[in-house]
Amino acid sequence: MLWKAAAINGYAVAASDGKIGTIVDFLIDDTTWLVRWLVVDTGNWLSGRKVLLPSSAMAQIDEANEECFIKLTMQQIKDSPDIDTDRPVSRQMEITSYGYYGYSPYWGGGYGYWGGYGYPGIYGYTGGIGGAMPFATRSEHHKDLVDAQCDPDDVHLRSVVSVTGYYIHASDGEIGHVEDFLIEDADWSVRYLVIDTKNWWFGKSVLISPNSVKDIDWGSRLVNVDTDRQKIKDGPEYESSTTVDHAYSVDRAYEEKFESYYGIERVDA
Repeated sequence: MLWKAAAINGYAVAASDGKIGTIVDFLIDDTTWLVRWLVVDTGNWLSGRKVLLPSSAMAQIDEANEECFIKLTMQQIKDSPDIDTDRPVSRQMEITSYGYYGYSPYWGGGYGYWGGYGYPGIYGYTGGIGGAMPFATRSEHHKDLVDAQCDPDDVHLRSVVSVTGYYIHASDGEIGHVEDFLIEDADWSVRYLVIDTKNWWFGKSVLISPNSVKDIDWGSRLVNVDTDRQKIKDGPEYESSTTVDHAYSVDRAYEEKFESYYGIERVDA
């Protein structure tokens, strides 16, 4: 199911034995377009401390009660590594957190991130629990981890809250700004970026695939895409007003229309 990031931002978060706080942000990888981390403000429970929770720990989203359930205990979260979420997150910090929670890091070796449980994923990695990793791959994996510990802040880790509002720059000029992100809860991937184009033509919101994003420019607050303005303008209009009362949005009929227009071949699991 697709969820609006802006809608579930603010949902309460419940561990297996009690509520721990609220979601205040999502950290995404702008190369794989997967949500790596949920940023949770623990409020009065841990005196306003913010914690990073791996997206793979998410068990269920309850729209009716505006609540998310995670597969961790309150004690696990309380004892988690103390990370300053107001500063850029480095790979060293992520290694520490992944090690604590028992999840595998997601970078390097060409296999990507699939929650650390060894599910066959979009990058072909089938190691992890229940599956042996070939020796060569283990060696490469170890090197990746060593290199990661020496890396500065991870430049591919993006805050959804921060990027919301960035201007979209098509191949031939500006077309609007990022209004929201639509996230698939099956694998915590960003399926679409919602683009508000009212500054270019009146009142129309459209979706673009993250695959069309070339790069994100922090300094200029720009998301550069490889599609021209006319192509985006003529695309299927996203009627976000029809789903304003729901955190989830976009039906399969719209997706089929979108995929047909952009020539996207859907690969179903």
